[in-house]
Amino acid sequence: MSAGIPDFSDAQREQVSSLLRQRYGKAVSLELADSELQLGTGEALTSCPTLYWSERSAHFVVCRVAKDRYRCQFYYSDAEQYGTGRPEYDDLGECVLTLLRAQSDHERAKALSGISAVGAADAGDDEYKGPVII
Repeated sequence: MSAGIPDFSDAQREQVSSLLRQRYGKAVSLELADSELQLGTGEALTSCPTLYWSERSAHFVVCRVAKDRYRCQFYYSDAEQYGTGRPEYDDLGECVLTLLRAQSDHERAKALSGISAVGAADAGDDEYKGPVII
């Protein structure tokens, strides 16, 4: 237990593992960790139980900040960190699903921008080549 915040239960860890199996079609290693977070403006850092996993070059964390409150993010590096647009969740399943969707959307957008960049490189001539088909 961290600073009065209960650890993730076995049932909660299994719930997250199940969601990850559904998303990736395989078992994903889920690790327990602690994260130091500032839970309120001007407050000291608080140690919070955290679930961590890594898949498809992305790293994910879900932090338990109170009995039924969670924060999450995914990142590729220290400089490339993303959230879901929502500061906290009161349902663990919704938190994890939203995080997985946000990362999937980000991965898709990166792939499409890569395709667009390739198409834009050919824009030097005036010949119409039609849309890029995926």
